[in-house]
Amino acid sequence: MRFRTILTGILLTAGAFAQMTSFPKPSYFRETFQKAQTKVELKDPVRLKDFMISGKLELSLKDYLQLVMANNTAIQIQLLSVEIPKTAIQTAMGAWDPKAIASFQTTAATTLPTNATAAQNAAATTKSLTQPYSLQYIQTLPTGTSYTAMFSGSKTEATNSYNNYNPALTANIRFAVTQPLLQNRGTYFNRLPLMMAQSNYKISTYALSQQLLTLVSNAETAYWNAVSARETLRVQEQARQTQGDFLKYMQQQLDLGAISPLDIFNPEANVAAADLAVSQARFSLAQAEDALRQQIAVDLDPQLRTVPIELTEPVEVPATAALAVDREREVQTALASHPAISQAVEKMGYDDLGIQSARNGLLPNLSFSMYYQSNGTGGDYNPGLSTILGSGSASTTVVQGGILDALSQMWGFSYPTYNAGLTLTLPIRSKAASAAMAAAVIQKRTDALNLRNQQETIRLNILTAVTKLEGSKDQLRLAIVQRDLAAKNLDAENQKYQLGTDINQNVINAQQQLTQAESSVVSNQIGVQLNLMNLYFQTGELLAQSGIVVK
Repeated sequence: MRFRTILTGILLTAGAFAQMTSFPKPSYFRETFQKAQTKVELKDPVRLKDFMISGKLELSLKDYLQLVMANNTAIQIQLLSVEIPKTAIQTAMGAWDPKAIASFQTTAATTLPTNATAAQNAAATTKSLTQPYSLQYIQTLPTGTSYTAMFSGSKTEATNSYNNYNPALTANIRFAVTQPLLQNRGTYFNRLPLMMAQSNYKISTYALSQQLLTLVSNAETAYWNAVSARETLRVQEQARQTQGDFLKYMQQQLDLGAISPLDIFNPEANVAAADLAVSQARFSLAQAEDALRQQIAVDLDPQLRTVPIELTEPVEVPATAALAVDREREVQTALASHPAISQAVEKMGYDDLGIQSARNGLLPNLSFSMYYQSNGTGGDYNPGLSTILGSGSASTTVVQGGILDALSQMWGFSYPTYNAGLTLTLPIRSKAASAAMAAAVIQKRTDALNLRNQQETIRLNILTAVTKLEGSKDQLRLAIVQRDLAAKNLDAENQKYQLGTDINQNVINAQQQLTQAESSVVSNQIGVQLNLMNLYFQTGELLAQSGIVVK
């Protein structure tokens, strides 16, 4: 009997903790009882020193985007945004987590006297001690079935008791099962919250891709703005050098008496204007580099705040940009893979799950339940004690007993209890469930219209992006032609002035025209780069083109 009792305890304990895999491990207690950590430590920027060459931070576009993904604060915030929907999946799975419940109570009571005689007779006062205890294991399966395995019992002891068992010990073991038959019946309906959480997580990943598209586009725009500012400064410095050389030539002419002193003011004013343009270009470059530094969080490192940045990406248009772009192919590419479209489609699937969940809520709640219980009792048994108040006295020897007797009877299944039943909850009117169904249907129709609107918007954006790209390429071609002609015109004006057949004002005008033409070439080169990037942004290919993979 002792072996069967020990085996019972082992089986009950194993059943209670069978699926709580983390319970026996020390990590379970550390996670459960450790103090909550509210302090957040932010990491310093990484990999910046990997690109330090000769005291400068040399960055190609690819290297720059790698630093942006690793250090940009806005991107780090967006990457964390998907963690909350991910934890919601675990929350949904928590509906099937098992629970072990243990309880113990002790109650000591002294009965009040019912009359004056009982109040004067201390032997007539009854004192009792009751100690119920239980251990149960509860779990709901994905099919909707919930089951309970419970071991319970109690100890009751009282003075002046007329019970045959005193103290009385009881032991019970119960196995109970409840199965929904209409509402929440089957694996599909019970997994709906989990599937909705998984769908919502996919929606959040597509939203993350959209945010990353915008943030990477902003970061790449900042890079090309800095390149544009650098090239603009180069053009202005070259113009200043050309105009300075012409001023020196004019000064030599003045020193030789070949020109009037009045002719020197125009070149000097032109040089002063060139100095102003160089100064403006230099400070514009500083502002563009500050914006660039913010994108890679270099200012967070005190040692690298003042380090010069050298951008190595060439401003020349890549060969791929000269290729013709098929509008319809780009539209189809976007409609097939753009994160906004994928998000809208996933929302439609989420709405289907919502409609199924609302339909489940409309069903009556019919459930079948049953349980089997085995009972046992034990304790000190007095067979001669009368059960009629005041009419008996102890007449035989008390038979000593204990908890093992109760467990032996319980485990022998000689005193079972069977129970089975049906419970029906039939809503006469369920406005809340009907409203939930109507809202779910309206939401899907709304998301269907949003999908169509998104498709139309993306198509228009791509057509506009292709038009801008084609226009910028054509404008670059014409700007190069204009620059070449301006350079030839300046050479011609210089030769005519040296031959004495032209005035210096025409030379200065030719210099200004060449400067404007050079600036136009730079502006259109950057425009092609930005419009090409914008096309990739509109088609959703920018991350792939930049070598960025969202996992």
